Parts: sequence; structure tokens; C-alpha cells
Amino acid sequence: MSENTGRSDGMNRRAFLTTTVTASALAAGAMTGIPGLFRMSEAHAADAAPFTFPDLPFAQDALEPVISERTLSFHYGKHHKGYFNKTNDFVKGTKYATMPLPEIVKTAATDPGATAIFNNAAQFWNHTFYWNSLSPDGGGEPGGGLAEKIDSQFGGLGNLKSEFMKAATGQFGSGWAWLVLDKGDLKTMNTANADTPVAHGMVPILTIDVWEHAYYLDYQNARGEYVKAVLDQRLNWKFAEANFQKATG
Repeated sequence: MSENTGRSDGMNRRAFLTTTVTASALAAGAMTGIPGLFRMSEAHAADAAPFTFPDLPFAQDALEPVISERTLSFHYGKHHKGYFNKTNDFVKGTKYATMPLPEIVKTAATDPGATAIFNNAAQFWNHTFYWNSLSPDGGGEPGGGLAEKIDSQFGGLGNLKSEFMKAATGQFGSGWAWLVLDKGDLKTMNTANADTPVAHGMVPILTIDVWEHAYYLDYQNARGEYVKAVLDQRLNWKFAEANFQKATG
């Protein structure tokens, strides 16, 4: 259950999404290159370090029974916060200190001397994106252009969920499952440890964290049960729609 805090993400409680943020607000507050994620107001949270730590977009007990308050308190308050702290610490006095978070992730990914910076900055970014990929009112179906794209590429939401499940349960060890837009095509994929589509020029649409700390207190080793519950009941399709719309114009 221990983990390498060599990669993460960064911002502030005041400056992040609140429980009342709508898909339109997400799209309007998008940061360059990362559709629908950060609001650019208060304290310029998504600008260069030092970053400020984002609020959760819901109460810590709001995802129950799919994800317990106990899991959220450790996951958000310890793991995510740890990556955030290390990101700010590691970039001090480096060329990364003046970069926005996504630029840190992209640049550090190919810098052999910046492994710790990448690990923490990417995990900080990934976790922030993960919280917004979830909603207490999640589940249901996407709409608009995203729904049409899912139908054309996957043959329907059911098939997409099956592919998402394969990506999540097929990830050996710690990592992430993603729905991404890659050169105009939707696809599911997984990444190991802190790796992220941001480092590979893809547009993240949704993610599910499959590190053990994301589910072990609630599901023990039954990763598939956790993934199915998230897919069916907690995926934030409004967030996904906003990300897709922003990326496709």
C-alpha cells in the first residue's frame, strides 16, 4: 500500500471547482491544453508554482457508498496533498518553477534529470482530474457530440464501458484508466504509476484511479467491483462532455 511520491499535481482550495460548478463553467474556465479542468480566477491557481491545493468538487462523504468518506480522507488528504507538496518543493530553484502545471508534466516527462518532478507533478494533475471525473450525481449517459462520438466509435455506451473496464482491470499494478481524445479519435487506455495522457499529447476526457489506495479500504483486492461501481454510478459525464466540446470546438 506504500507508494512512490515521485510524480504529482498543483493548485488551491479557494481556486478550484466547487460543488455547484456546471459543465459550462468548466468549459469556460478551461486552462490551455487541458480542457475543462482549472479555473483561472482566484490566485491564478493553474499558473506557475508555487501552486495552491484544490478543494474537492464535492463533500468527502458525497461519493458513498461507492467510495467511502474514509477512503476520500486518506486519498485526497494524504496522497493527493503529498504529491502537491512535493511538486512545490521539487520545482523550487529550477526551470520548472515558472511553468504552468501541464507544461511541467510535458517537459519533465522527457527530462532524465526530472523524474521526481514528473512523478509528483503528474500525480498532482492526475488526481485533480480524477476528482472532477467523479460526481455524486454521476452515472447515466453522456449527451451531445460526445454521445454521438461514442456511438460511432464504440457502438454505444455499453461497449465503451466494457472497454473502460478492460483498461482499468488490465492495468498491472498501480496506474490509471482513461478515456482520451487522440488525434480526433476517442479511445480507452491505461497508464502505469504516474504516467498520464498529458505527457503524450492526448486530451483526457475522463479517468479512473486504479492505484490500490483508491479502492482498497472499501473493496480490498476486488478492483473490478470498484471500477464497475464507478462506471455505473459515479462517472461525471457533464465534465466529460465539457472536455470533449472544448477539445473539438
